[in-house]
Amino acid sequence: MRFPLALKVSGWLLLNLALLAALGAGFLISQKGLNWNALVEGPPGRRIQDLVNAAVGDLRGLPPNRRDEALARFASSCGVSAALIGARGQMLNGSLPDIPPALSEMIHSRNSPQRLQRPPKQDGPPGEDPPEQAAPPPREPGPQRLLIRNGDPAVFWLAVRVGGQDRPPAVLVMKIPSFGVLLTLLDLAPWLWIGAIAIGVSLLFWLPFVRSLTRDLGRLNRATESIADGNFDTRVPENRRDELGALGGSVNRMAGRLDRLVTGQKRFLGDIAHELGSPIGRMQVSASILEQRAGPELQNAITDVREEIDQMSALVGELLAFTKAGLRPRDAAVATVLLAPLAARVLAREAADDAVKIIIPETLAARADADLLARALGNLIRNALRHASRASAITLRAEKDTDAVLVIIEDEGPGVPSEALVRLGEPLFRPEAARNRDTGGAGLGLAIVKSCVEACGGTVRFENRTPSGFRVTLRLLETE
Repeated sequence: MRFPLALKVSGWLLLNLALLAALGAGFLISQKGLNWNALVEGPPGRRIQDLVNAAVGDLRGLPPNRRDEALARFASSCGVSAALIGARGQMLNGSLPDIPPALSEMIHSRNSPQRLQRPPKQDGPPGEDPPEQAAPPPREPGPQRLLIRNGDPAVFWLAVRVGGQDRPPAVLVMKIPSFGVLLTLLDLAPWLWIGAIAIGVSLLFWLPFVRSLTRDLGRLNRATESIADGNFDTRVPENRRDELGALGGSVNRMAGRLDRLVTGQKRFLGDIAHELGSPIGRMQVSASILEQRAGPELQNAITDVREEIDQMSALVGELLAFTKAGLRPRDAAVATVLLAPLAARVLAREAADDAVKIIIPETLAARADADLLARALGNLIRNALRHASRASAITLRAEKDTDAVLVIIEDEGPGVPSEALVRLGEPLFRPEAARNRDTGGAGLGLAIVKSCVEACGGTVRFENRTPSGFRVTLRLLETE
């Protein structure tokens, strides 16, 4: 499974931010310990302490019969349930059942200030005061704020100690139904929004850079795929001043050299085939004269010679057709071609009317060069007749696709090995190891088909049928 580069880079960015957040959280945990109570320490805890101090101060300024109502309004505004409990555990205002034991310990803990006490006066010299002695150390004071998570379903309990020198000590206990309400109460939601905005800004900051990388890499990928398909005139922009720009220049130079190499090779083959045409023609004339003048005892040998010369002539003809199709893709006379009449002419020329079934609507047309398309269909019909024989079902059909016209030739022959499918259409490639007149030509037939169809602006696909057989699909341009 492939993952886009943009997704990978964005993922690494988010992982980087998450790692920084984890390191920050780890530092805080190492300083304060891993518990819920860490949320109410620092600035958020001081804010809730001030809020509770103000609320309790307002309560104590009201008559006793109005304090429960005021506490209920305060709790409702915060989205919680609340109760004010005295230092001895008595419920002063509000009501909260089932207070967790951890909070009960905080409520009952005392916070008496340490002070100096005088011992009883003893007899001694007049005018001298006995030395002051420290009172016994008081009990360790409990925490000012405590946050725990308890219950089923779990809720948050927050206890805040209030009181001072001029006020009796008390604890305000709040039952918080959800984490969202807790964040709102501690005023942490803005910080979370700030973090989310920071992540969004980081992504927007990185996005143009990542997009430029993935766009140019996509161009390079499409260009190399096109070059691999034989379109050596493909080029990519070289406007980047980095490694991708240098890579684009290398791809362009490679495509140019391949174009010159393949074009030169095809011209060389064409020149050789053209030069061989004359001597082969003279050999055919000489073989005909010799066949007329030789005696009966030499007729079999002359027939063998004549068959070899004909085979050489057919090979040279295929070479000429291949080079002609490969060297003229930009000069193809592409026009609207009715497929049914064209297929009928091809079958008549190949003498295959009785062996091939045509299924093509009379009005179906495609954009192609009629001569090149006829040559491609002729080679495919000969290939099907050679490998599937006339006795098998050979079908030539055409149909309209969403944005193209498909011409399909199917047979019930043996097909080709699956590992050879990707190489079909390469010049001089044949699935069979032998190349003789019994197993076929020299491996140029399908290469000519591919060159002719690509010259018309189409594509070719070779595939095996199930359970047996072979299928060739020509995808041609739709008429405008």
